[in-house]
Amino acid sequence: MALTNEQKEKISIEVIKTLVTRFESFPEDSSNNRNAPFHEAFLNAFTDKLAGKVSDTPFFISLSSWLHGLNTTLGQTFFENVAHILCNGEKREYTSKRLGNLDITQEQKSIINDIITKLSTDATKPNLENENALLYKKYNSHLVKTIDFSADVFFEDSNLVTAIEMKTVKPNSGGMRDEKTKILEGKAALYRLFPDKEVRFFIGFPFDPTVNPKDENVTSYNKDRFLGSIINMNKYFNKKETLVASELWDFLSGTENTMEEILKVINTISTTEFLSKYQLLTDNSKRNTPEYLTQLKDWNLVSEKLLIDNNNLIQSKLCTGDLKRVFNKIAFDAKGNYNWDRYNTLRNLL
Repeated sequence: MALTNEQKEKISIEVIKTLVTRFESFPEDSSNNRNAPFHEAFLNAFTDKLAGKVSDTPFFISLSSWLHGLNTTLGQTFFENVAHILCNGEKREYTSKRLGNLDITQEQKSIINDIITKLSTDATKPNLENENALLYKKYNSHLVKTIDFSADVFFEDSNLVTAIEMKTVKPNSGGMRDEKTKILEGKAALYRLFPDKEVRFFIGFPFDPTVNPKDENVTSYNKDRFLGSIINMNKYFNKKETLVASELWDFLSGTENTMEEILKVINTISTTEFLSKYQLLTDNSKRNTPEYLTQLKDWNLVSEKLLIDNNNLIQSKLCTGDLKRVFNKIAFDAKGNYNWDRYNTLRNLL
């Protein structure tokens, strides 16, 4: 089962937003580069290696900074938003400030400390079933505060609660002990908040950077190899607690080949003609042209296409000045956000 048209549209809009914001900050040349004397000084040692590959060192520094910004956008915004689209989930924060009390039992706290101590000293290996069996019990001791935690992706079913911590492909070294502690306490807290439901808490990685594109499919993954490349990952986490690359995206959507479909959407939109095509969609004078309609189809923008297909009917029902003003609004703003308020108002006229 493929992604729905609605999912493709929402993912397309996320791609458009990401590209618009990155185009705004792309360094066209080195004339307006920030001062970076230390970077340039250190790069002098690599002059022979950069020869023939980098002709403008200041531009190279600016481009590196821009690429870092893209990595941040993907890690903190794009991947999370696409995940929410696929599973109808949300980001959920569990903090004492928001909930008043975020507690677990003293037994659970002691069990978590014991698990972490044994994993740290290699006395035991991570065992998801055993750890859950210890945590998910009705203990009667007094309550103690647990650490605040959040789930980048959270969704609740009738008998199941699922939380996923989305990570970059190169997490901070040495952070797996703290990550494991947070997830164990998070699971204990969720078990108390949802006592009649199964609780699952994963770490998700959007892709596997250890894959060699020359020899392997870019959407594939080698979990043993990848997890082994992360310091202390296997020391604290069982493979069953992780979702990697296509495994993650298929899990979120409930369908196969989801990562391939996401990449297809991105590759369709992310071309050298992106800016001119995007500007076409922000030009109201072009709304009734074949080019405009073609662009909506190519970019999976089914909601706007519905309005264009019914343009005459909508215009016949613009009985007030306010509705005419809504009709005349641009579909996309300067940041690449689609105007859903406009769409919903005009959709109600059909």
